[in-house]
Amino acid sequence: MLHELFTPSVQHALDLAGIFVFAISGALLAVRKNFDVFGIAVLAEVTALGGGLLRDMIIGAVPPAAFSDLGYFLTPLVAAALVFFLHPQVERIQVGVNVFDAAGLGLFSVTGTTKAYEYGLGLTPSAALGLATAVGGGVLRDVLANEVPSLLRWDRDLYAVPAMVGAILVVLCIRFDALNAVTSGLAVVTAFVLRLLAMRFHWRAPRAWHRSSAAAEEV
Repeated sequence: MLHELFTPSVQHALDLAGIFVFAISGALLAVRKNFDVFGIAVLAEVTALGGGLLRDMIIGAVPPAAFSDLGYFLTPLVAAALVFFLHPQVERIQVGVNVFDAAGLGLFSVTGTTKAYEYGLGLTPSAALGLATAVGGGVLRDVLANEVPSLLRWDRDLYAVPAMVGAILVVLCIRFDALNAVTSGLAVVTAFVLRLLAMRFHWRAPRAWHRSSAAAEEV
């Protein structure tokens, strides 16, 4: 199904672009945590490839794309090297990095959902794996860096919700036999724009009702 939406060369280029930006975010966190060069490389690889690796292992797509395509493995190392030598400059363009990260989030939520469905999963499990593809690497990154995963923190702008919307749009298109290059592109753009709006207006998920105002808040 993926090859019907995008040509293999376009799909590969988009995947590498998303992997590169996710790897940048992992490498930057490693620098902030004062990790050494090996730690920077590991966090870059995990952030970029973790979600796709988890998806491929669950659906039985072995060997996973992360290990069958050398470009997938080397791209995070390039990002790690860039951050290792130029992290002050990269930090200064953090807004731009966040924009591309949002684009990668939308792309991976759509391609992850589509690939899971290709391997025989139902619509709901496919959407769940699309979400995992988009956010799984970030969760593993935060766990390895000894932080509460960003998508679980109330004080962070919506991240998982835009990816979830993108995945849901894909399964709805599949359900009504309307998935094509245009509708999948619209799903990517929708998730992308929602993430940008969340960053711009600091949209956050609601917390539990009737919380005690005197309770200490953990950040």
